Amino acid sequence: MSQIAALSRRLVAEFTGTALLVTVVVGSGIAASELSPGDAGLRLLENSTATAFGLAVLILVFGPVSGAHFNPVVSLADWLSGRRHGTGLTGVDVAAYVVAQIGGGVLGAMLANVMFDQRALQIATHQSVTNGHLIGEIVATAGLIAVIFALTRTGRAALSAAAVGSYIGAAYWFTSSTSFANPAVTIGRMFSDTFAGIAPASAPGFIAAQVVGALIGLALIGILYPIAVPATRDAISESA
Repeated sequence: MSQIAALSRRLVAEFTGTALLVTVVVGSGIAASELSPGDAGLRLLENSTATAFGLAVLILVFGPVSGAHFNPVVSLADWLSGRRHGTGLTGVDVAAYVVAQIGGGVLGAMLANVMFDQRALQIATHQSVTNGHLIGEIVATAGLIAVIFALTRTGRAALSAAAVGSYIGAAYWFTSSTSFANPAVTIGRMFSDTFAGIAPASAPGFIAAQVVGALIGLALIGILYPIAVPATRDAISESA
């Protein structure tokens, strides 16, 4: 298979996987609002449970094709961690992955809106930026990167689906921001004015915090696991 054809397959996987991830996040948020309108805690439980299970399944389905990043900061971390040894994604790959992930995220939000008989294109109005939320995003993203790359560097990539899904499900609850930890998901959630949405004015701060968190997580892995074992394509997998 040519390099172009191989990259095309990976981009389809990243686009589709990210779209479905955002559909799960937003769709379960809308469903939770309809099922439990008077109980914020129960809504969050419903939303986080669906996201954790959905993400794990998506990693299993798309991981062997593209690595199941579904997240620009995971792709960026893959490129940064592989530069010294010439492994991982190339700069061109990262750019293509990010475009596919963001496009998928927007489509996924619109699909969730339509499934619940709402307008396909919406702009969220829920403001979510405080200093605590930004710190929450740094912590959530640093932890996510640490989980992913700890598994890869110790030859335990087969555990990625369960570990990453579990981490994201838990981080919904222990971070003040409910753990977006993903620029593509953040951008996608701008297009749904629902329980799972985030206003465009809030998104840049979240994304900046996610980039900072990813760099912190990658630095920690460099200290803890300086030598990586040989890894397969599905070794680096992600989430929301």
